[in-house]
Amino acid sequence: MRYPVTILHLCLSIMICSQSFGQSMWPALAKVSYKKEYDDLLGIKVDKPVFSADVKRLEGKVISLRGYIIPTDGFKSHTEFVFSAFPYSSCFFCGQAGPETVVEVKARKPIPYTSEPIEIQGRLRLNAQDVNRLMFLLEDVEKR
Repeated sequence: MRYPVTILHLCLSIMICSQSFGQSMWPALAKVSYKKEYDDLLGIKVDKPVFSADVKRLEGKVISLRGYIIPTDGFKSHTEFVFSAFPYSSCFFCGQAGPETVVEVKARKPIPYTSEPIEIQGRLRLNAQDVNRLMFLLEDVEKR
């Protein structure tokens, strides 16, 4: 009886570690604050991101994220889409999470939609100026 329990414990530990490894970049991206600035195009004050030094160090680096493809009207192709730390039912667009939990994706090759979590890898770009885009952009993305 001891060996099956040990093997089960080992398998569960490996699964948890492999899942948390892919998710480890989301907390790093969450180190963002906001400041109100007047936007000439919109004619109102909007929240603009202020990236922490930790987040700024990630600019231009290749990172991996585990999460969900979010179907949105503005992003209908398999090479450009929104990617979220959370499934659609609890993501930023439903008001259940903050803007630091989503990234705009530009993939090298099409990545077919799935409602299951996937892991992607790409080069991070930060956006603090264009209010019509998300604050995180992931370029040259590939599914892992």
